[in-house]
Amino acid sequence: MLTRDVSARLDVDITGDTTLEFQIAIAPHPNTQVTESLSFVLDGTKIEAKEVSGPHGNRIHVFPAGVGNLQVAYDATIVGNTTPAPVTDYDMSVYLRPSRYAEADKFFGFAATEFGDYADSEDLLAKVAAWVGNRLDYVPGSSDPIDGATDTLLAGAGVCRDYSHLVVAMLRALNVPARLVAVYAPGCDPMDFHAVAEGFVGGQWRVVDATCLAPRQTLVRIATGRDAADTAFLDNHKGGIVLNSSVVTAVVQGGLPNDDITQLVSLT
Repeated sequence: MLTRDVSARLDVDITGDTTLEFQIAIAPHPNTQVTESLSFVLDGTKIEAKEVSGPHGNRIHVFPAGVGNLQVAYDATIVGNTTPAPVTDYDMSVYLRPSRYAEADKFFGFAATEFGDYADSEDLLAKVAAWVGNRLDYVPGSSDPIDGATDTLLAGAGVCRDYSHLVVAMLRALNVPARLVAVYAPGCDPMDFHAVAEGFVGGQWRVVDATCLAPRQTLVRIATGRDAADTAFLDNHKGGIVLNSSVVTAVVQGGLPNDDITQLVSLT
């Protein structure tokens, strides 16, 4: 059985009273065995966070916090494979719409010219992934947090979220429902929280990673949404914070599988 171990360690200085939201705990994985722990410690005092359930099993841990140093620790082990993500009529509607970072309405003509021959085929995801992967250079620090798919295409460079936003925008422009997924990614180099896209093809959500930084078969879902605005690992409301460090690990027991981007893969 597939066994994956993931963890995150965050060191955050809080410079003004605030409310924090974290999305670092994995989404529910039915039919698997999950053991996990999550702690928030502010200046040596443990904080009890409220867990808010979001769409698609997103788990938002929220709490008010005063000035001080916050240490966050999360660990999880997932044994087995979960079932493919469910599909609703609402998904088929909302994930066709343009969103803040995936401005699909700006890509209608362009996407049809580039991929119109594949729009109704199961080859489309691989074609879009290869196109985005070849068009962009992976350059940490090359993009701003407010950059959307249009900015990324013009810049020709970005990181995983930028690749995924461009994939999502292209797919929606081709009338394929698409969304962003934050994941733990065994094998990812550089190791960090990772972002991939999902497109609805062949009756299921299929994962697309144009960066090819990690095999899709071992990815672990954290949060799912329209774009990075819905899946950020840390949100700050009101006061000021400084993220001093973020250390993420994700490994799979038994070695990493080979990943052929021409094959349709669902997150499990």
